[in-house]
Amino acid sequence: MKLSDLSPLMARREGGGLSYGRFRADPALASLHWPDDILEQFLFDHGDNGAFVHDYGSIDLREVRWQLETIPAADFNEMPTGASDAGCIESYAKNPVYWVERRPHKVGQHWEDHGTWLRPPILIARRLLDPSDTGLQVLEGRTRVGVLRGRLRERLHVASHHQAWVGHPATAPETENVAALVAATALTAWAMWL
Repeated sequence: MKLSDLSPLMARREGGGLSYGRFRADPALASLHWPDDILEQFLFDHGDNGAFVHDYGSIDLREVRWQLETIPAADFNEMPTGASDAGCIESYAKNPVYWVERRPHKVGQHWEDHGTWLRPPILIARRLLDPSDTGLQVLEGRTRVGVLRGRLRERLHVASHHQAWVGHPATAPETENVAALVAATALTAWAMWL
């Protein structure tokens, strides 16, 4: 299933006849087993956005598995976004205070208190777009990542690590890491019985 396959669903949403609750309950979306945060930020808010369809339309949505991960702040410094929005993260980074002030007060307060965003952005493994590529790309949350970059440059309070949703191929090499984690967990449990 590709973004273009969701066109009829997007048309119903666009017409105002589809709330997010009804949108997420659609059988096609429910079959993805994606977290609500991804369904809302990516598909509900931007699934018919021309730039998104151009940049991410080749991805088979059924082959993406999402995980909430902790990413070092430094990793966001050079992280790109889709080609259609190239440069937009840097435009937000030029004036992070301005962009935070345009959000509800609690967003700015969270940056001041915790040095991070309230809502994790959405990143994807670049190999979803090109199997030979590596690294991560900002799919949604370009303003948040731009604010982070700008705050780092202006030496404002920024946490060392940030939560982000990361989409990996369902058949990703990370399965080797999962196997190692399972083995370590089993070994720890076994050692507790000694």
